[in-house]
Amino acid sequence: MQSLPALLDARLRAVTGVDPEMRPATKPQFGHFQSNVALRLAKQEKRPPREVAADIVERLDVDDLCEPLEIAGPGFINFRMRSEVLAQAATAVLEDPHGGINPVSHPERVVIDYSAPNVAKQMHVGHLRTTIIGDCFNRVLTALGHTVIPQNHIGDWGTQFGMLIEEVLDEGIDASALTLSEADALYKRAAANFRENQEFATRARARVAVFQGGDEESLRIWRQLVEISKPAFNEAYRRLGVLLTDDDLAGESTYNDDLPVLVEELEESGVAVVDDGALCVFVDGNEAPLIVRKRDGGYGYATTDLAAIRRRVRDLDADRIIYVTDARQAGHFSQMFAAARKAGFLPDRVSAQHVGYGMVLGTDGKPFKTRDGSAATLGSLLDAAEEVAAPNIALAAIKYSDLSNGLQKDYTFDAERMVQTTGDTGPYLQYAHARVSQILRKAEAEDISFGAVTVLDEPAEQQLALLLSGFGDTVDEVARSLQPHKLCGYLYDLAGALASFYEACPVLKSEGDVRASRLALCAATKQVLAKGLDLLGIDAPERM
Repeated sequence: MQSLPALLDARLRAVTGVDPEMRPATKPQFGHFQSNVALRLAKQEKRPPREVAADIVERLDVDDLCEPLEIAGPGFINFRMRSEVLAQAATAVLEDPHGGINPVSHPERVVIDYSAPNVAKQMHVGHLRTTIIGDCFNRVLTALGHTVIPQNHIGDWGTQFGMLIEEVLDEGIDASALTLSEADALYKRAAANFRENQEFATRARARVAVFQGGDEESLRIWRQLVEISKPAFNEAYRRLGVLLTDDDLAGESTYNDDLPVLVEELEESGVAVVDDGALCVFVDGNEAPLIVRKRDGGYGYATTDLAAIRRRVRDLDADRIIYVTDARQAGHFSQMFAAARKAGFLPDRVSAQHVGYGMVLGTDGKPFKTRDGSAATLGSLLDAAEEVAAPNIALAAIKYSDLSNGLQKDYTFDAERMVQTTGDTGPYLQYAHARVSQILRKAEAEDISFGAVTVLDEPAEQQLALLLSGFGDTVDEVARSLQPHKLCGYLYDLAGALASFYEACPVLKSEGDVRASRLALCAATKQVLAKGLDLLGIDAPERM
């Protein structure tokens, strides 16, 4: 469903041949939209802007959409939508089986790599952001009709398991009986031992080769550590209300058999060359190479990442791959994508994007820690928010704070502020949904029926209808740019327009066609708020 701004944009572009840069009007008296296209063309044509604007208005046919056009100031063109057009647009959203979203005509297969906790370690504050952001992308792209394939690339292989297995054997404990917090404590003991005890460190390094070589005792302990970790991960995902399941697990271990094959292929093709004993891929723009086989014959996470890209293209048939990680990994992914393209693992038809995020800060402006000063686990953040609000409200506060800022920016975790039902917060949007739900419940209780939006005489009604027509465009933009703050901003504006509508336009106290039309407008707004919140992974309560 094409939005009203998009329709105007297309017609104005056809007349002028350039981007009209259509913008919302700065004041109600200027209508609904403005364009400065005449001012820009006037410079090229060396004519007075108002004269150019008059020519454009003369040639532009928008009578079916707009009231007579106005030229303001030095040459701005003002557009005021016809009220019946706005009513039709709002009704179209209400009656749309897709809820105002525009399904794509050419669906893609999209792999999203996110969450990726480490086995035997509790999820921490960084996993909060990757999981929430990745889940939002999953929801948005799925809603548009793409096939989304989540990949939870858990850390379940590598050097740390030599250390962990050796610690389990030294302590003589049953790894299968540990909780994840106990396994986390085990990890910390093993890490301290590794740092401080040279003899233990030597044994741990040797254990890696034994473990990865297929030693059954080592593999048994490894499997136990993996199995005790998965239920804890799933409990975290349940509390976060995200879509990840065990079916989405694709840990580092699953690529282990691919690594020697991949490295041999890179070496034989000449893409990788030996440099100072290590096998490396050199890519333009990077002084340091990507090391795919270390001097000691081992493989690092860069090798695993290349294997993952190859499998996602070859076996999962991906058209688009999205990685959601800490912004500080941008350099690694840029180099890795270049190496994958050089090797032919990432053909030009497949887009690969890294979406980086900033840190979560405490109110002191420093990386968030718990009250006792220890590193913040994901669970401790949820607990902190739930101390000041119900779980669904707390979760809305956390997710909205995470998604409503530019992702690469750090944001401050201030539970008291985040759970407020006023201001730019998740609970404010939930409150807007609950409030409009209450009006519709009362109408139903009083047996008041309604159908389409038909009467839009008040500016507040018109503004609400106008915003509703832009929902699909906003979702499209989030899918394209991977910037969820644009959806957050849209929903905040919609909730604000709804509040202005309440103040200016009585609903249940009005009568006849006006009341029926306003109820239909409420129903369309409720539908868009609920769908938009769902795309953010936020609950839309009927009551608050």
